[in-house]
Amino acid sequence: MVIQLVNEADTLERQNEKLLKITEVLIRRVEQFTNDDAAAYEQFQRAVMLEDQVRSRTGELEEALNLLNESNAQLSAAMREADGARQTLTNAIETIREGFGLFDADDRLVLCNSRFGMFMPDIRAHLKPGLRFHDYIDHASRSRFIDLPPGTRALNWAERRRQRHLEEHVVFNIAITGDRWVQVSEHRTAAGQTVILQTDVTDIMRIERRERSRILDNQSRLIAATLEHLDQGVAVLDAQATLIGWNARLSELLGLPLTRLRRGAPAAMLLDHLRGVAPDAPDAGAAAADRLDQWMASDARPPLVFDMTRLPATALKVNARGMPGGGRVISFTDITSERQAALDLLRAKETLERRVMDRTLELEDALSAAERANASRSRFVAAASHDLLQPLSAARLFVSSLASGAVRDPATGVEVLGKISSALDSVEDMIGALLEMSKLETLRDSFDIRPVSLGALLTRLDGEFQPLAARKGIGLRVLPCTDWGLSDPTYLRRIIQNLIGNAIRYTATGRVLVGVRRRGPMLRIDVCDTGPGIPEDAQSVIFEEFQRLDHRHSSSEGLGLGLTIVDRACGALGHPLTLRSVVGRGSCFSVSVPRARARPVHAPPQNPALAVPQMPGAGRLVLAVDDDAAIREALDYALTGKGHHVMTTASVAEGLALLAEAEVQPDAIILDFQLGRGLTALDCLAEIRTVLPDVPICVLTANSTPDVAARCAAAGLVLRLKPARAEDLDQLIRGLTPAPS
Repeated sequence: MVIQLVNEADTLERQNEKLLKITEVLIRRVEQFTNDDAAAYEQFQRAVMLEDQVRSRTGELEEALNLLNESNAQLSAAMREADGARQTLTNAIETIREGFGLFDADDRLVLCNSRFGMFMPDIRAHLKPGLRFHDYIDHASRSRFIDLPPGTRALNWAERRRQRHLEEHVVFNIAITGDRWVQVSEHRTAAGQTVILQTDVTDIMRIERRERSRILDNQSRLIAATLEHLDQGVAVLDAQATLIGWNARLSELLGLPLTRLRRGAPAAMLLDHLRGVAPDAPDAGAAAADRLDQWMASDARPPLVFDMTRLPATALKVNARGMPGGGRVISFTDITSERQAALDLLRAKETLERRVMDRTLELEDALSAAERANASRSRFVAAASHDLLQPLSAARLFVSSLASGAVRDPATGVEVLGKISSALDSVEDMIGALLEMSKLETLRDSFDIRPVSLGALLTRLDGEFQPLAARKGIGLRVLPCTDWGLSDPTYLRRIIQNLIGNAIRYTATGRVLVGVRRRGPMLRIDVCDTGPGIPEDAQSVIFEEFQRLDHRHSSSEGLGLGLTIVDRACGALGHPLTLRSVVGRGSCFSVSVPRARARPVHAPPQNPALAVPQMPGAGRLVLAVDDDAAIREALDYALTGKGHHVMTTASVAEGLALLAEAEVQPDAIILDFQLGRGLTALDCLAEIRTVLPDVPICVLTANSTPDVAARCAAAGLVLRLKPARAEDLDQLIRGLTPAPS
């Protein structure tokens, strides 16, 4: 076991002192208690050992003291060198014209020169080694010499400064009172220390400001000139929301007096004006002013675009944008024409959609009508074919009986010829009715609508039907009328003619009454009879093709097309057609036409062939020209049978040559309209008039179009439609030519 006599934590001098005292005590005790036993010897032995330890430790102590003295000497030299280096560094940074400060890695101030913080004398007392960087920023933010930006508090500035301190390299400018500027450069070293340099840049800033002011003046003039050329009204506001730029267009669009537009005027003036003069509407000035006010109060200020209405007739688009530095630009664009164009386009779109829908419905109706018409036409063709074949078959049988010699009695032959003529008349009437219906379908828009004297029309019809009514033993009474109606005279006559003919045909006893009643702006033409009447369930059927309620009648007594023509003609002319009927008492058909003012002028008939008086006497010399040999032969037989002298040729040139050879002049000329090789009667008219200028000419044609009729009437030619009867041609020729002396 080792007994520790001294504390190793004591200094060498203290340990040596303790050992010396222990040695003296031990020697005294040895001398005091010396005896011959072993205990005394052991104590002596321990004393000797202790003396050796004291001697050894004393040597170590002396060696340690020597080393300590050397270390103290080296430390003193190092300290002298450090003091010299610090002084050298201090002298060096003192020579720098900028303020210099060094913070260690723990953000404590190590050293700075006298210029560090020179622009803020009130914090110089705090700039001592050991000052923390955060405390340095707090002192600087509260300095009365620092000129903080408008609206910036010291705490906010200090916080932003600390945030920038986290960056590796920072350069920024600080405004100092007295219109001075300091540039602060902050850089991080590799060891984590921070070097701060403060440079006086007042002269540079003043020069730059003067140059910027000069540039801004030039730019202001350029911007002002540019703004005046813009079609938009523009207001430019600075960061304090005061007016710094505008143009005259702004005053025009907002109705704002130019005297109120001045530099430095607050934005509130502009907003108050918008609230005051604009109408109270959701998109009007008050709402626009509120939106602009909220936008300017926002820190973000994203681009703002919306429409507003300044007056009921003026629409504006507002566009607000932020600028660097906190400024704002607000523009007003007149979009009245664009909005009106959009409204017009919308109305046009709605109108177009409505028209498309209407046209679609019309097309659907037309398609349905076409489908019904096709079905009706199929039934019509089938019925017409049957009814046409009936009289033709009868005529063929009669002709066959004559050709075979089966009829030998002359009286019976005359009777058979009469039946053949009656059958052919039925065919002719049916073909005429079919043509009439075809014209009603194809020439719906070419009616000759004009005032028609209903009194004159009914008087002529009265004269035509009185003999027929007298043969049946019934009375026909047509009431006098002085009214004029607005209609197509030809088709109106055909309508009334069919109604009177039907009334006489189906009335066995009693009478037929025809008259006109006034009904406001309309005239109602009534044709009433005392016939058998029409059951209610059959009143719509009778207007269909080939429909006859009394099936005992033959085709020679009625084709079943009269009321169909009446119905279609009334529909095409827009004349309402009504029927009132009581079974066993009779029927009354009514046609309503618009009233027209009376025209006292007595105009000649539209077509001379409609009313040619019969003038019996000697025959006339007639030149008949037709390229069809069968038609020429038929004309020769028909007119010769009526006592006329006929010359037939295939062309006009041949006919004129024949007349010249015979040295005669015809009393009348009958021309086919289509003369072959593309020629028409009108093409040959000039050739005829050169030789025979005054001879009346009648044109025969199967073409019933209004164009052909109009062209012939314009040329002064009488028109007759095929097939033509011999009696009609005889009356026409005698009416157009004087009787020979």
